[in-house]
Amino acid sequence: MSNEVNDTENEVIQTAEQADETAAAAVDTQDTKDGEEKIDKKTYIIREIISWIQTIVFAVIFAFLITTFIIVNAKVPSASMENTVMTGDRLIANRLSYKFGGKPQRYDIVVFKYPDDESKLFIKRIIGLPGEEVLIRDGLVYIDGSDEPLRSDFQHEAMDMPEDANGNVVHELHYTVPEGHYFMMGDNRNNSLDSRAWQNKYVAEDKILGKAVFRYSPIKTAGVIK
Repeated sequence: MSNEVNDTENEVIQTAEQADETAAAAVDTQDTKDGEEKIDKKTYIIREIISWIQTIVFAVIFAFLITTFIIVNAKVPSASMENTVMTGDRLIANRLSYKFGGKPQRYDIVVFKYPDDESKLFIKRIIGLPGEEVLIRDGLVYIDGSDEPLRSDFQHEAMDMPEDANGNVVHELHYTVPEGHYFMMGDNRNNSLDSRAWQNKYVAEDKILGKAVFRYSPIKTAGVIK
């Protein structure tokens, strides 16, 4: 009888030990799963951070390439081109307009480096082409001795003629555009610092950055620039 009791006690002890081992194994398994979940979560976070960094770097490089080689993103600082382009307007100029053999044309509105200070960008309308004689007479513009003045429908108002040192109105102004250069004027002729007033009056072709093609701000006036 005593032996049977001992055997029974041994079986109980063994069963308890087995249960403890099973519980310990279960704990180890759970710890392993928790550890794997933590590693997976950490790996996921790292991958997400790397993905965001890659996206940001790509966007910066893409924006740099676009603004360097394809477009000029500019804000108009003055009233010299009103009412075509207003003060504070934001616009895009196409750098590719004059690449691959294309040439700036009369009446194009362009963004270019200001010839008296190339650290500044100006926006004006092309009036005189390379090699042309530009005559401004009584507020109208003539090319190469033509009797027909250039169109002026885009002007803000009729152009006033300047006065000389004695206060007399100057009725004629003459300009000869060098080869490879352009004569620029603002549409707001009476409030425009342009080729008529610059020390270096003409803009070299390689200083023209692009043709203004689209105004994107303010939204209510967004659209193609003509």
